[in-house]
Amino acid sequence: MSTTAVAPLTIQDAEELITAAHRAAEAAGVTVSVTVLDAGGHLLAFRRDDRAVLISGETSTRKAYTALQLNAPTADLVDAVQPGGLFHTLPTALDRPLLFIAGGVPVHREGRLIGAIGVGGGAPEQDHGFASAAVRVLA
Repeated sequence: MSTTAVAPLTIQDAEELITAAHRAAEAAGVTVSVTVLDAGGHLLAFRRDDRAVLISGETSTRKAYTALQLNAPTADLVDAVQPGGLFHTLPTALDRPLLFIAGGVPVHREGRLIGAIGVGGGAPEQDHGFASAAVRVLA
């Protein structure tokens, strides 16, 4: 049985993701923090604008972790965690808290999950847009 190797997310990739997310945020006049995790959930890169609120760093990290663990944009998960939703009890089942507001997006290469990006600091819809724009630079 043969398998095809997929290149992992590199530090250079992470820097490109962060730069693209920050450019999108700056164009919108928003200050953000951006976190990039590798496929194992390890911090690969992080940037917080000096004008961003301190909690935005934790928020961006949790958004990235959530997108990675569930292999889905966090914007798509909000309804699933509401009472009666598919993932209503999931946050208590994992070791690390998840964050179910928009701004976390998984990163894929050749159809495989290789990491995730999280953006925090703007409105949820803005953060999702910044993260999504960043992921498109690697496509």
